[in-house]
Amino acid sequence: MRKDEFGGPPKGRPARQRRKLPRSFKDLTPSKHFNPRTFFYELVWKALLTRRTGERVRPRFPKLAHGQLALTWIGHASFLAQFTDLNVLIDPNFANWLFLLKRVRRPGLKLKDLPPIDVVLLTHAHFDHFHRPTLRKLHAPKIGIMPWGMGDLAADLGFQRIIELQWWESFSHGGWRITLTPSQHWGARVLRDVHRGYGGFLIEHQGRRLYHAGDSAYFPGFKEIGRASPPEIALLPIGAYYPDSFRNVHMGPDEAIKAFADLKAKWLIPMHYGTFKLSFEDLDEPLRWLKELAQNHGLNHRLRVLQEGVPAVF
Repeated sequence: MRKDEFGGPPKGRPARQRRKLPRSFKDLTPSKHFNPRTFFYELVWKALLTRRTGERVRPRFPKLAHGQLALTWIGHASFLAQFTDLNVLIDPNFANWLFLLKRVRRPGLKLKDLPPIDVVLLTHAHFDHFHRPTLRKLHAPKIGIMPWGMGDLAADLGFQRIIELQWWESFSHGGWRITLTPSQHWGARVLRDVHRGYGGFLIEHQGRRLYHAGDSAYFPGFKEIGRASPPEIALLPIGAYYPDSFRNVHMGPDEAIKAFADLKAKWLIPMHYGTFKLSFEDLDEPLRWLKELAQNHGLNHRLRVLQEGVPAVF
C-alpha cells in the first residue's frame, strides 16, 4: 500500500490487506516483545495486586464565556472538552476491566454525569481508546468522527452521523472544525483488520485550537503539525514506554517534551498514564519524570496536570 511521508495512507480509502496469522504470542504486539509469562506478570498480576485508587466526583461544569474552553480529564486518554455551545468527548473509556487488564485508577466522574454530547472523537480502534460498552451507554451522541476504516465498528452505537477522515482531512459544522492529524501508531482492532486508521485530532472553535495526540511514538509529524496548525493546548501521552521497544508506538515523558516543542503549543497536558498497566514502568513514574523534565527545561509554568473529574478552564 502506498504511503505518505509519515507512513500513513494515501488519499482515498486504502485497500484491505490480509494479515498473516501470528507465529507466536510476541506477534500479537507491534513491538514483538511479549512472552506469555512476562505479559501475565507485568501487566496482569502486578495490576491485580495494586489497589484501585481515585474517586468519582460529581463534576461542577463551569459557566463559560464565548472563547473559553473547559477541559475535564476522565482518565487515561479520555477527555471532555466544552465550549459555550459545543461538548466534545474524546476516546471515552469508563471500563473497570479490559479483558484481563485491571483499571487501577477510577474514572474521574460517572458516565451518567456527562452533559449532552455533540461530538465524539475516536483516535483509533484499540480497546483502551474505542470502548464499545462505554459508547453504547452514551445518551444520543450526535456525531462520531474517527479515522478511515472504523465506521463499521461504530454503526450500531447510536450515532446520528458517522464521519471517517483521512490524515489532514477536516469536518466542519456549526462554526467548529475537526481535523485528523498523523501519528505513529497502528489501528487494527483484531489481527486481520489492518485497514483501520489512527491519528490525533485538532479541534478548532471560537478562536481556540486544542490538540489530542491519540496514541503515538515521537515522529517528524509533530513538527508538521506545528508548522501547519500550531495548537494552543496539547494533550500528549506520556506512558507505556518501557521497555524501549514500546517506543515504536508510544512516547515517554522525554519525547512528549520534544513533541510539545515541535507543536509550538502553550500548554502541555499529560495523559495516557496511571490508569491501566500497559507496560513495564511503574504507574507513577511517567508523571514524576515529566515533572522533573519540566523543571529542568523551565516549563513548569506551561505544564498543567489535570485531576480526574475536575474541569479546568483555559
